Amino acid sequence: MNAGMRRPYAILFAALATLALGACATAGGPVARAPDMPGAWAEAGAPEAAAPARDWWRGFGSAELSGLIDAAMRANPDMAIAAEHVRQAEAQARIAGATLFPALNFGAATARRETRPHGGPWSGADSSSGALSASYEVDVWGKNALGVRAAEASLRASRFDRETVRLTLIAGIAGGYFQVLSLRARLAIVRENLAIAERVFKVVDARARNGAVSTLDVARQQAAVLAQRAAIPPLELQERQTLFALAILLGRQPEAFDVAAMNVSDVLVPPIGAGIPAALLVRRPDLAGAEAQLAAANANVASARAALLPGISLSGSAGLASDMLLNFLSAPAAAIAIGASLSQPILDGGRLRAQVDVAASRERELIENYRKVILAALADVESALAAGGRGADREVLQQQILEQARLALRLAEVRYREGADDLLTVLDAQRTLFQAQDQLAQLRLARLQASVGLFKALGGGWNKQLRFEE
Repeated sequence: MNAGMRRPYAILFAALATLALGACATAGGPVARAPDMPGAWAEAGAPEAAAPARDWWRGFGSAELSGLIDAAMRANPDMAIAAEHVRQAEAQARIAGATLFPALNFGAATARRETRPHGGPWSGADSSSGALSASYEVDVWGKNALGVRAAEASLRASRFDRETVRLTLIAGIAGGYFQVLSLRARLAIVRENLAIAERVFKVVDARARNGAVSTLDVARQQAAVLAQRAAIPPLELQERQTLFALAILLGRQPEAFDVAAMNVSDVLVPPIGAGIPAALLVRRPDLAGAEAQLAAANANVASARAALLPGISLSGSAGLASDMLLNFLSAPAAAIAIGASLSQPILDGGRLRAQVDVAASRERELIENYRKVILAALADVESALAAGGRGADREVLQQQILEQARLALRLAEVRYREGADDLLTVLDAQRTLFQAQDQLAQLRLARLQASVGLFKALGGGWNKQLRFEE
């Protein structure tokens, strides 16, 4: 082998020797550790209750709700958007991974040249060439590998984001469904109290015609009747608006959408085990997503630092050329080339150093964001536990209040007919009964929403390590 042929190989061997020193390359520092978690919840959960399952919404005992959620998983636009985000992240990871492999290109060209001397005949010459070229960037400092690591972490984050969208969607559907049932229960209460007010009005009107009471009592009771009628349209409007919002979550047109169930009291309030606070780190997809984003930022910082260091590229090409058009069989000329290049940024106006600063600042931002979402997750669970536990106690007490309000109204009506009490006592008993019934319906809704909130705060049965629980 002559000296001209040995020189490219010497360059190649030098490049490979430099690659062997990559153990000292920039590899990125460790990702920030999660903050210390409390040992137990301040609020007590349901004793010996199981942790949320993947299909936690079936614990409410509503087949219609389960059907709505199953339909939403197929038709909701947000779920489709989240799925596309995952596909985009998968493609970006493949793009990043391609930098670790050589690039191979093939090119071919053919031409014919015609010349004519002054006053002479035309003469032509044909030529064709074909070349195969390869190039490879030696990832001495791990810059490309760090880019792949960042892309893979971003892919994980997008998958966790899809799980967060799924959990938020299911919680939204359950909450909207329960609100529709609660509004229907409150409408039934208003209509029941309207019937009571109209019944009392007949008694008052009859007594007024007999001269037992003044027309003032008639006017008062008529006002009570009108107040009950006036309470119906706002509740009907809220019911329709909630149905429209629920239809959007299901990916349906709102005009023809409706739910069949009518009674919120038929819905069960399932017991939920909160587990320990530290479990949130693997049970909530938003926390896992924040952690993955932080890992991507950490890799980006190391990649930006590696861009400050020298880069080595290897290249090679092999080709054929012929002086005949598209004919490589007639005495072609062959050429082979191999080489290596070294580049080192010297003066770029501080661009690369600024990119390092940007990446480092982004990492510090995500560290604080990770800490913030963990604190918010702890508060979510504590709030849901407090609302669920105290809501159950309030519902029991409100049921007792309702029973006494019914008894008070019956006694007030009897005493009014007998002339032992005036109409104001009856009016007060009516208002008390209506408020007790309406408050009980709202407390039932609050308990159901607290359960949904707790399921959501605990991650809804999702698990970072097991992917999900069956």
